[in-house]
Parts: sequence; structure tokens; C-alpha cells
Amino acid sequence: MKKQAHVISHSHWDREWYLPYERHHMLEVEFMDKLLDTLERDPEFKSFHLDGQTIMLDDYLQVRPERRELVERLVREKRLYIGPWYILQDEWLTGSESNLRNLETGMREAKGYGNVSRVGYFPDSFGNMGQAPQILLDAGIDCAAFGRGVKPTGFNNEVSDGADFASRYSEMFWESPDGSRILGVLFANWYSNGIEIPTDPGEAAKYWEKKLADAMKFASTDHLLFMNGCDHQPVQTDLTDALKTAAKLYPDIDFVHSDFTGYMECLKQELKEDLAVIRGELRSQETDGWYTLANTASSRIYLKQMNARCEALFTRAAEPLAAMAHDRGMEYPHHLFDYGWKTLMQNHPHDSICGCSVDEVHREMTARFEKAEQVALHIIEECLAYFSAHVDTGKYAAGEGAVPFLVINPTGFYKSEVTQLKLIVKKYPFQGSSVAACLEQARQEQLPEYRIVDSEGNEVMGSVEILPYAFGYDLPKDRFRNAYFGRSVKVTLETERQEPFSVKSYCLVPVTEKAAEKKTVKTESLFTSEYVMENEWLSCRINENGTVDITHKPSGRIYREAVMLEDTRDIGNEYIYFKPVGEAPILSRDTGAALARTEDKPYRAAVQARVTMEIPVSADDRLQQEIHDLVEFRHRKAGSSTQTLPMTVTVTYILERAGKGLKVEVDFDNQALDHRLRVLVGTGLDTPWHYADSIFEVAKRSNSVSGNWENPCNAQHQQLFVNVHEDQAGMTVANHGLNEYEILPEDNTIALTLHRGVREMGDWGEFLTPQAQCLGKQHREFALYPHGAGEDLMRSYEEAYAYSSSLWGVKSEMQDGNIPDGFTFLKYSTDTLLWTALKVQEETGDVIFRGFNASETEGELALETDRRIYRSNVLGEKKEYLEPGKLSVRGYGIFTAGLEKKDGKSNTSL
Repeated sequence: MKKQAHVISHSHWDREWYLPYERHHMLEVEFMDKLLDTLERDPEFKSFHLDGQTIMLDDYLQVRPERRELVERLVREKRLYIGPWYILQDEWLTGSESNLRNLETGMREAKGYGNVSRVGYFPDSFGNMGQAPQILLDAGIDCAAFGRGVKPTGFNNEVSDGADFASRYSEMFWESPDGSRILGVLFANWYSNGIEIPTDPGEAAKYWEKKLADAMKFASTDHLLFMNGCDHQPVQTDLTDALKTAAKLYPDIDFVHSDFTGYMECLKQELKEDLAVIRGELRSQETDGWYTLANTASSRIYLKQMNARCEALFTRAAEPLAAMAHDRGMEYPHHLFDYGWKTLMQNHPHDSICGCSVDEVHREMTARFEKAEQVALHIIEECLAYFSAHVDTGKYAAGEGAVPFLVINPTGFYKSEVTQLKLIVKKYPFQGSSVAACLEQARQEQLPEYRIVDSEGNEVMGSVEILPYAFGYDLPKDRFRNAYFGRSVKVTLETERQEPFSVKSYCLVPVTEKAAEKKTVKTESLFTSEYVMENEWLSCRINENGTVDITHKPSGRIYREAVMLEDTRDIGNEYIYFKPVGEAPILSRDTGAALARTEDKPYRAAVQARVTMEIPVSADDRLQQEIHDLVEFRHRKAGSSTQTLPMTVTVTYILERAGKGLKVEVDFDNQALDHRLRVLVGTGLDTPWHYADSIFEVAKRSNSVSGNWENPCNAQHQQLFVNVHEDQAGMTVANHGLNEYEILPEDNTIALTLHRGVREMGDWGEFLTPQAQCLGKQHREFALYPHGAGEDLMRSYEEAYAYSSSLWGVKSEMQDGNIPDGFTFLKYSTDTLLWTALKVQEETGDVIFRGFNASETEGELALETDRRIYRSNVLGEKKEYLEPGKLSVRGYGIFTAGLEKKDGKSNTSL
């Protein structure tokens, strides 16, 4: 059989990167115009792969809407291949559900245009999630193409000529931890190995002599892949002639202007039996470690924090709240979610969320995050207003001046925490009065002292603070806005194990001498000595140097001098951290701290430690010249400046009576350049493994590196937590938007990156990024959850997930409503499943419940519902009906259940 050279035309289109979005956008319009004209003009120009992301068409048709009909026709004719993604994301820095919304949106839009390219396309993701095969296979995609994570990739995306990597072939099987397996194709010679094919016979002969040899070096079959394009590559309009030239030069090779569908089908017919099986995450574990690009997880941390907040607002608040309210009659706002998710996902491309673009890109991202956040908050407020108007609070007979309010847990986890709410208890509307009269009333209003009671009349631990009068306004649905002066209170209350997906009512009751209490709350302090805080599970001693000794009471394990600060120089770039060779880190252990109690309530205690470290103001003057001369970071000689400045870091330790973890807040005003700040949590645990929350997986990772590894930094990605444990004890560190950690070999310390500031983008040229230094005031939050043996491990994971989201509250009225107090939308029980989604599927109108098994062993899930249950795929499509009772979930399996509409009239059937 003749060898076939499959030439696939494409252009990898970073939406924004070394140019701001609109500059790339204008180039894309020009590129698309030429592409469509070429497809129309040359019938032998068979097809073009549009980079696997449908957003390119959104962007193009925004400027050229008159060409939509042509685009749709070319998609239907399978000459323009689009999808399956909406954007080409960074898989590590976008959450589990974000990755699915990306796939779901891309496939829905591609179908709307007429055809979906069914190849999992990851040309330049900075490593690949281990559950990609399971996700893709569940969505009906049985193959993937990827550029990173297996073979060494270096400066300007240069790939090594060596064959020393996880697979001897560019073709391999890729298997998820649950056993789902797909065909994977590595761009072993990168996705530009068929770029700019010559038409001149002499040039073509030289070109193909090398290109064919390079491809044959890695191909396992007679089907050779050549990617005709690269980053922002213009269309090769003379490709037809170039392929004719090649065919004349090599009559024993069949040159085909191909597409991924045809190429993958050819591969499947000739696969060798000795193909390697690569399992799980593709993080370049077997490479030298220099260009894994893991340090993008700490570049511009403010972006990661904004993204974490937005993802939590959508997946752990807006979507489940809307599903819960929809169950009781509210319309589910699919159109708002579609707009909000698209706005958020526009910040998820790998060069965007990774923080490795020019400053203009990330300034625009900040505005997009704010827009997405406002969409989510609008939906949340609409849901809260719906519950406020419909929950039955008639059981309260609290008398005049009582103020009922609701606390809602929209997550799939029990919530025990101290919650703060602002409630407007009095309004003086301008309508029908004068501003002056309303102002005077608000000034004169004397609010009573309140106590907090639950629906049974029991007093609840908490406090009520009377706030000053303030301007406010309502936006009624049926009339003009109404401004007012209002009087508000700040309510702080303790919740203990509020059920998932539940609504609970409370009431502020004016304190009177005759107030009857069914239950008297405890008033003991959590402080047992000046700077020691204790609850049922933890004893936390704040040390003179600002660190903390934590005793986990159930296991007896002590973690000494946790939360130590470490500062080092960074002469790398937005992609890669690099410390000057030979320089030692600066540790907060070596200095003192100013300690102070900042809160002492029966339900919560806090100690503040102010630590001042003397650090260099920047790298020395050599760094700027080395950047200008394009000296690769590994070869830089720059060191630290001899000039120093004091950096004061305020660490606040917070222990709640009902909380199983120690919450930590870190504040500092960064005025230094070129440095990295981390917190070190020494565990003292003896284990070769650790576990990181990843995409639908708690990934088991080695604490040591491979024999090929050279990089002294082994930083890695996490989503919501990282864990180190032995058989009898362990430590889980949860976070809010802090995606980079490293396990240090000395006593398996968990190093969590709090800040990284650099002065250049990096990669292929000189792109200065002064705003990547992240100067100014910074705030970070994380929590430590020590745990014991057995099921305590899984419970610590649940605590970490619960830490990532909030309870929501809203004022109500004394009313008879159609939603019962204590309403719980869905009750479920599980041993190893971590919940990720509750939403209404647009196509069916059914509720989608999703989670994943965090264990390698089979788990169980029991759903208590009066709806008919079916197993769905990750796209929300029905697969099989399930009998009520305990459902099995395979080890590391993603489980998606559909709950049919109560009337049984789903929009689609099996």
C-alpha cells in the first residue's frame, strides 16, 4: 500500500495574546475573508479545520454578518470543520463544569451551523486533563489530537528530535483513570509541520525530504499527518498547486488534502498492536520539566481569583438556585446563562486565563470578568427575590417589628459556617414624599436590639449590628424605579450542617424584657489562652514568628509552624518561574510578628499576625538587558538588587466553632518587582504521593520527579485543594483562586503560591508586561483541613469543596407561601462522590445532577426524588432510565443524572 500524506489546513487562532483582542480580531476578519474566498474559488481546496473553536465564527460574523449563509453552506458541505469546543481553553485553570460548558456550547453551536468536527482538539493546551478521554467518549468523540504533555516542547514551541518520550509513536491510546480509552494523536513535530508547502519543484524536493523523514520517525502506520498552518497563519491559497508538485516528486506517496475525520478513520484501520497506552494527565511528567508551563497557574493571580469567583457564582449559586426556584414555578433563564457563560469563557483561552499575554489583553479580561459576574449576580438576585416572595414564613408569631429572612444553601454540600447578611429592615420611599422628609425619618429611626431565632423559636448563635441610614432603590417589574433612604442591619449567624439545596428561615426579633427563649446559646470564647484558639476538632496556637501550630484533636497529629512565608526572586516570565541560581529564599520564620486578637465571639475567633520581611526591591539591572537580547531564562545571569524594602504581610487566622478547618486570610501591599511569595505548610507526613483536585478527578501525583527532570521547580496545578496523607492522618489545603502549588521533598511541605510578579510575557520575542508585576494591595484566602483515617479523607475533600462557595440570604415578609419553610429540592447520599452541578438542561427541560467519584473504587449514590431518573451523558442527553435506590458509580467515574420534569413531558425521549 502506498503511504498517504494527509495535509490538513488550519490556523491556530489565539483570540488574544501578543496583540490585544481587537488587533487579532481585525486580522481574523481578513483571514476568514481570504479563507472563504479560497474555498469558493478553488474546488480542489478540499477543506479547512477552523481550530476546533466555534467562537471564531462568532467573532467573524460580528463584523461580516452577510457571510453567514456562505459559512453555513461550507460547514454543511464539510469543507469548513468547526467545533467541538467554544474556545480552546486552558484545561487546568478552568473548572470542571467550565470545561463541560465549553464542550456543550461548542457542539450546540457547531450543530446549528450544520456539522460538528468530532475530534477532541487540544493543539496548544499547556498539558491535558486526565479525564479528557472519559469526557470526550461520553460526548460521542472517540479520538483526540494534542500538542503538549507527552514530548518535550521548548522555546518558541520547538520540539525535541529525540524519541525518548512516553510513546514511541505519534499515535497512542489515551486512557482516563476510569478506563475510558480513545485514540490519541500527538503533534510529534508540532502543528506546523506542513506549513507553507512550496510549489517550486526544487524547493519542494528539499522541503519534503525532511518533512517526510520527520513524520515517518514517529508514525505507526502509512498515514502521515502534516498540519498546514500555525499560530495566526494566513491561508495557503496555492496549496492545490503545492500538492500537485509534491505528487509529481513522490509518485509512491499519495498526497491528500485531508481532514481529521478522514485521517482518523484511516488510522483506525491500520493501528498497530504495540501502541502505547498513556494514562491520565498529560503534564510532560517524563520531560526535563522546563517547558511544562505550569507556572502560568501563578501568573497574574488576580485573574485566577476573579475566575474562581465567577465560576463559583455560576455553578455553585446561580445555576442550582435557578433550578431550585424553577422547581417551584420560576422560569429558568437559559438565555441569560448562555450569555453569561459565553462572556466568562471568552476569558478561558489558554493565553488569556494563563495570564501570559500583553497587558492590554488582561485589562480587557478584567472588564469581561466583571460583566460575567454581574450576569450571575443578577440571576442570583432574581432567584432570591422569588424565594423571598414565595416561602411560607407564617409560622412566625414574633410580633411587631420582627424581620423574617431566608438562608439558602444552593450547593451539594452540608454547610457549617459563619454567614454574614445585610438586611434592609426599614425603607422610606421618595415616592409620595420628599427627599428631605425621607432623610429626616431615616435619621430619626431608632432600630431595636435584635436577637436571631430559627423557625422553632430557638435562639441562634450570632449578632446583629445596626448600620447607618443609606440611599437605596428598587427596580419594580411593573413600574418606574423607586428610590428611598433605608435602615439596615448586618446579621452574623452560625449555621450548622445546613442541608444541600435547601431553604431555611430565620427571624430577627426585637429584644424585650419578656422575651421567651426556647434555647439559650452558649457564650464561651474559643480562646483557651492569649493566642490559642480551640474548637471540637482543632487547637491552633499562633507562634511569635507568625506561624501556627495546629493540633488535629481526633487524630492527635500536630502540624508545627504551618503558614510560613517564603520569598524568592523570579527572573523568568509569565510562563515560567526561574530563581537566580544560588540565591537562598527569605523565610518569615527568621523574623518576629506582631500578634493581636481581632475577633472573640462564641462562634468565631481570629488572630492577626503582622510579619515584616526585608526583601530586594527587584532583580538587578542585568535582567532588563537580557530580556532585550532575548536571552532564554535558563541562561540569564541576573540576580537580586542590593537595595531592599520592608514587605509587611498580615496573616489572619480564623477559627469557627462549627468549622473543621482553620481559615487563613493574607493581605499585603506589593511594591517589589520580580519575586514570588509562597506560604509553606509543613506536613511531616511520610508518603510518596499527594492528591490534587483537578478536572472531575482527585489526581494522584508523585512527590518526586522523573529521571529526566532538570527544573528545580516542580510546581503543579490544582483546582480547589491539594492533599497529603498517610494511613492515619493528612492535611487538605483548600483555596480561593490559588491554582499553583508544589510539594517540597523536605517533610512533604505543601507550598502554595500567593504572588508571582515578572516583567515580560516570554516565549518568542520581547514583550514587556509591567502590569504582570501585580503591584498594589493584594488579598488571598485559603483554609487548612487536617483529617484522620478512613472516611475522614473524603470528608476533608467535601469540606474543601464547600469552602469554595457561600450561603445566600435574603429578607422575606410574614406571609403564607407556596414554598414550605425548610424546602429541600433534592436529597442525596453518597460515600465518594463530589457534587459539581445542578442545572436545567435547555433541550429537555430536565434537571441535571452531576458529580464524580473521587475514589478508585466503585461508589454509591442514592437520589431521593419524586422525578423519574435517567443516566445522561455529559451533554445532558438521555441514555438509560434508572431504577430508584442506590446507584453505582465506577471508580473515577463522572456521573450525570437527569431528573425528568414532574409532568413527565421532557422535550426529548430515549
